[in-house]
Amino acid sequence: MKLLYIKEATGTVEVVGRRLEEAVKAHKFGVIAVIDLKAKMVEKGVAFGNACNIYEVCNPVQAKGVLEKDMRLATALPCRIAVYEEKGSVKIATMLPTATLGLFSLPELAPVAQEVEKEIKAMMDEACEA
Repeated sequence: MKLLYIKEATGTVEVVGRRLEEAVKAHKFGVIAVIDLKAKMVEKGVAFGNACNIYEVCNPVQAKGVLEKDMRLATALPCRIAVYEEKGSVKIATMLPTATLGLFSLPELAPVAQEVEKEIKAMMDEACEA
């Protein structure tokens, strides 16, 4: 089973991040938090050269339904999408919800994971477009 969805994007980490935020809203998800990993590392006294912003995104209706089935899934929510620099290019990546759900042996939630994954991939694809 494929674990990650990674795409190369056009633009800077900041520009791709803004496009991602717009796509998240358009798909009726929300951005819960944005973690500037480079800034956090520097704040902790660790020099880190690559820009990397991690977006925690969620569809509250889907999350509520999943959590009502099994609260252990809170360990896998919200979905995280990373926008980062690597070897001169900007990439966008996420762990696939279907792969993450597979760790919990809850086949009855597979349709929800598939729907969320479809939306997440669409958001990421839109964020990659200039």
